Amino acid sequence: MRTLIKAALLSGSALLSMGLITLPGAALAQDAVFVLTARDVGAPSYDPIKGTRLNDAISLIFDRLVVQDTDQSYHGLLATSWESTPDGMQWTFKLRPGVKFHNGEPFNAKTIAWWIPKFKGTENSFMVDSIEKVEVVDDLTVRFVMKTPDPNMLFNLASTFMSVPEPKAYDRLGDKFGVTEAVGTGPFKLEKFTVGQQTMLVRNDDYKWASDLSTNKGPAKIKNLEIREIAEDSTAFLELQTGGVDLLLKVPTDFLPRLKGQKSVKVVTLPGTEIIYMPINTSVEPFTDVNVRQAAALAVNQKEITTNLFGGVGSPANTFLISSLLESKVDPKFNIAYDPEKAKALLDKAGWTMGSGGIRAKDGKPLQVKLWTQNGTEFKRVTEVVQAQLKAIGMQADITVFDASTINAQYRKKTEHQLAVRTYSWANADIIDWFFSAKRLGYPNISMLNDPKAEELNNIAMTKSRTWDERVANFKAYHEYVLSQFPFAPIYQPVANLAYNDEKLTFPEKVRGRFQSHVVVDIDVKK
Repeated sequence: MRTLIKAALLSGSALLSMGLITLPGAALAQDAVFVLTARDVGAPSYDPIKGTRLNDAISLIFDRLVVQDTDQSYHGLLATSWESTPDGMQWTFKLRPGVKFHNGEPFNAKTIAWWIPKFKGTENSFMVDSIEKVEVVDDLTVRFVMKTPDPNMLFNLASTFMSVPEPKAYDRLGDKFGVTEAVGTGPFKLEKFTVGQQTMLVRNDDYKWASDLSTNKGPAKIKNLEIREIAEDSTAFLELQTGGVDLLLKVPTDFLPRLKGQKSVKVVTLPGTEIIYMPINTSVEPFTDVNVRQAAALAVNQKEITTNLFGGVGSPANTFLISSLLESKVDPKFNIAYDPEKAKALLDKAGWTMGSGGIRAKDGKPLQVKLWTQNGTEFKRVTEVVQAQLKAIGMQADITVFDASTINAQYRKKTEHQLAVRTYSWANADIIDWFFSAKRLGYPNISMLNDPKAEELNNIAMTKSRTWDERVANFKAYHEYVLSQFPFAPIYQPVANLAYNDEKLTFPEKVRGRFQSHVVVDIDVKK
C-alpha cells in the first residue's frame, strides 16, 4: 500500500516515550549498538546467494575468499593465495586451513565445489557464469575451469554477494536461510534477525583468520553487537547525539556540521562507492520518447544539489559510475549535465507545449508524472529539489514516499513507476549490467531498458573481455551507449561518512577498504 509520508523530527522526549532512544549506559561492557540508516534498511534476509539487497552486517556473519582494499588491491581471507593461467581459463585457489563454520562444520575445497553451482538460476548467477566447473584438487586447493576468461573474477569474489554459507545449514533451511538462521565463518554469529528492525549478533570466539587488513587476527573485541535499522536519518542522528547508539554506518552529509559540535562524536570519512540517481522508466509514457527522457535528465542541476544539499562535500555525478573507475571516463559528449534550455527545446520538439500554469501539455494532457522515493531525510530532500527542477522545465512530478522494504516490490510491477530517486553502492562497472540488462526488467532494471544494441554491448562487456584492458574498453562502450539513451539522470556522488561515540568505542587508526568485518574486529569497547 502506497503512503505519502511527511518528514518530521520527533522531539527527544517523544522518542524516549516511544522507546526509540536508549539511555546512555544501557549497553553492557563489550556490547555495542550500530545503526543502519535510511539507505540500507529493509534487507529481507542474509542469504548471500539469492539475495539482491544485503546490508553491511553480511560481512560480519560470512567470510569471502578475498577482500579488497581502498587501493583496489586484493587480500586473502578464506583463500591464502591464488593464480590464473596466462589465457585466463583456469584459476587455482589455496584455502586457509583450520577454518570452521559457526556450527562446527569444516570449511574446505568441497565447500567451494558445492557453493559455486548454487548460484545457477539466481539473480546473482552472472558473477559465476564464466565458471565451467569447480575441481577439488585436494582438501585445501580448488580450481575453477572457465568457460570464458573473466578478468573481473577477484572483484566478484570480494563482493559480499559471494559470501560463503555453510552447505548443510543452507540446504536444510531453504528459503529460511538468512532469516531464521545464517551460518557462516565470520567473526559474529547470527542470534536473531527481525526484518527491517534489528539484527542481534554474538561474537564467534573461535575466529582466528582475519585478513591482513586487520590488526587483530583473533576474535572480535565486541562481544554482543546489535545492528538497528532506522529509516529516518534524523532519528538515527538523534540516537547518536543522546548516546543511545554507538555508531552510525552512514551519516548524511548535511548532518556533518552539527556533529562537529559534539565532543564525544568522531567522524570517519572513507572514499565513496555510491551514486544517487533518477531512473526513468523507458517503457511508459511519456518516457518512451527519448527526447522527453533527455529533457528530464538535463533538468537536474547536479551542482546545485551538491552545493546546497550536501555543503559541497562529495561531487556532482554526470555518468552512472563512480569517478574512480576507468569506465567512467567516457567521451565528454556523453556526460549528462544540467542544461535547462536544451531540456525545454527537447520538450518543444516532442510536442509538449507550455501551458498558462507553467505545466506543459500535449493533446490536452498535462505533463504530469509520478516521482518515487523512499524513507529517509536525505532521500526526501533530494527528491523535493528534483521535483522543483523538473517543474522549471514544465514537468509536474508528484512525489510518493515508500518504505524501503516495499519499494522494490512496487518496481517489479514494471508499469506503476515513471521516475524515482534512489542510490546504489558498488565499485565496479558491472553495475551497469545489473541495472540496465533486459534480463532483469522491473527490478533491478527499474529503467526497463530493453534495447538490442545495449544488449549486444552488454554481452561483449560481460563475456567477451579476455584481459582487464579489454574489459575497461568494452564497458566504456556499453556505458556510453546507455548514457545516450537517457534511461536515468545522474545526481550526486557522496563520500562515505560514518560517526561513532568516542567515549564508548576505540576505533582503528586507519580504516582500509570499506567498513566491513576487517574493521569491526579491530574496534574495542571502552570499559
